Order: sequence, then C-alpha cells, then structure tokens
Amino acid sequence: MRHMSDIIEAARKAGRKRVAVAAAHEESALEAVFDAARHGLVEPILIGDAEQIRMIAADLGADLSGIRIIDEKDYAKAAAQAVALVRAGEADMLMKGVLDTSILLKAALNKENGLNAGRLTSHVAVMEVPSYHKLLIVTDAAINIAPDLAGKLDIIANAVLVAKAIGIANPKVALLAAVEKVNWDKMPCTADAAIITQMNRRGQLKGCIVDGPLALDNAVSAESAQIKKIVSDVAGDADILVAPDIEAGNILYKCLLDLGQAKGAGIVVGASKPIVLTSRADSAETKLASIALAALAS
Repeated sequence: MRHMSDIIEAARKAGRKRVAVAAAHEESALEAVFDAARHGLVEPILIGDAEQIRMIAADLGADLSGIRIIDEKDYAKAAAQAVALVRAGEADMLMKGVLDTSILLKAALNKENGLNAGRLTSHVAVMEVPSYHKLLIVTDAAINIAPDLAGKLDIIANAVLVAKAIGIANPKVALLAAVEKVNWDKMPCTADAAIITQMNRRGQLKGCIVDGPLALDNAVSAESAQIKKIVSDVAGDADILVAPDIEAGNILYKCLLDLGQAKGAGIVVGASKPIVLTSRADSAETKLASIALAALAS
C-alpha cells in the first residue's frame, strides 16, 4: 500500500466490521461513522443519547434504518456498554464519541471487564507523506508519556501489528533520538535503542528489523545515512518511526500533518481490539482512514 486510499479500499474489500461508538451523540463522530458505512467499511452500533443521535442524523441527512441504537446518556455507562459489546463479540472495534478519551480508555482497559490484552496500549499513526516513498508509521504520539524499555517493546509490537495489517511483512523500525551514538548518561533513550536493537538481532524481538538510535534524517534519508557512513537495513528506508517520548512523538506527528502536508490515520492498539479516537479537528479523510485502519487491524 502506498496511499491512504489503498487502506480504505483494502478495508472495503475485507468486508464490513461492526463498530461500537461510545457516547455517539456528537456530530463529528456520527458524520465519520456514517461516511464509513456508506463506503462499506462498517456496521455502526450507536450507544448514547438516542434522541440526540436521531436529531444529529436528521441534520446530516443520514438514514438510521437498520442501525442499532442503545439509549444511554451517562458517558461512563455508555463506554462500559460499548466495551461490553466488543468483549462479547457483538462488535469488532471500539470508537470514541463525545466523551473524554480517559473515560473510554478506563472502560476499555479495565482488568476485569475491559479489553485488556496484558500489554501497553499505544497510539499508532499511519501517514502518507508527499516527500517519502512509502507509507510511514509514527508512534507514540498520544498515549505514553515517557515509556521505559519494556514499554517501548510493547509500543514496537503494536506498531508492527499495524504494519502487517497494511501489508508490510517485515517492517523496518527506526528508534529515534537526537544522535546516532549511545550517550546513556545524558540521553538514556539512546541506550534503550541500542539494547532493543541488540535484542532484535539476537532474535528476542521478532517480526521486524530494528535499528537505533537513529536521528530522524538518517531514518528517512538514504543520502543522509550514506553521508554519515551509517550501515543499516533500516536507515533511509524506515517503515516505523518510534519516538523516545510523547513530546517528540506528538511534535513529529503534528509537524507531518500541519507542515508536511501529510495525510494520516491513527488508532490505539494494544487492547484486544483496536480503538478509534477521531477528533473534531480531523479532516473527513483522516476520520475515514482511521476507521478503515482499525477495521484492518481488527
């Protein structure tokens, strides 16, 4: 796959997935899920204020025939019901409506009744960047503030899962830092990167090729890597960029979108089923691609 449209088409060909939308009485979320339904990607289950859902649907000109609506005005209860539907196999993925992300994730990651899969959840973004030769995955831009080494292993595993869902059989993972050399004292992330790279080389981290620490230019530019005499299967051809912390990840993600004219899709991975967290600020294409990505990852 080379374009976001390829992800949408692949999800359409794979067949409709059932999506449970928690606190669905919000125009942006309903517009996104109705658009996905029109494209043949999903069958929505809407949990929220039923009266408001019907009013918003009427304003959007959407037909609610055949769509299951569960009336629940309380945000926490709506989140719990949406999670329960996914847990019971009545839905294939979870989507955020008008409620806060923290409320949805609290329900989704509940150890007794949630979708906890025993590993860290993380935000995984797939991006179509005009200046890059293939789709690029960026993680983690939204969930984990300062992951430790064990956390980074889960973040990599989540990103690799998404990479395989979009057809990358053996993704190349670049562990980002400001420099390429290990400086464990002042830049601990470089030591983490070196350890994870060695783990990958010794077969402890499978299903991908890992290298790091790598500065961003070396990860995505073969010319830069050549100038700096970096010998690597990953440098200049990375499929996945793993940021050292949330600040770096968030800045990179938003720079690509807002300054680099990239198209993006983002989901939360690491629970037993993917979670869609669209924002009102997202474009219609980003929302549709995010739902398609979750459908493929499910």
